[in-house]
Amino acid sequence: MVRRAAHGLIRAYQLTLSSLVGRQCRHWPSCSTYTDEAIQRHGLWAGGWMGLGRICRCGPFGTHGIDLVPEAAPPGAAWHRPWAYARWRGVNAPPSPFACEAMDEG
Repeated sequence: MVRRAAHGLIRAYQLTLSSLVGRQCRHWPSCSTYTDEAIQRHGLWAGGWMGLGRICRCGPFGTHGIDLVPEAAPPGAAWHRPWAYARWRGVNAPPSPFACEAMDEG
């Protein structure tokens, strides 16, 4: 029920305010899509903190590029240490296919 309400609020933002703010997210997927997926996958508490961390990284001096929602919560994350759920630096990008080729050649 709570996840559905959070999804509804995020979707309302995407359809209304997002166009006013400007669609210039430095990441793929966008911050709102990332937060929605994180909440659906990890729940409101953990996913909300993951989304907050992502939004904080999405500034002029922040990270950019592909940043996917992690499959599992980070090690050391717990309800009483909510900041540990979020990634505050770097991105969770899939491995580059070129990196695998270089490792195979070496």
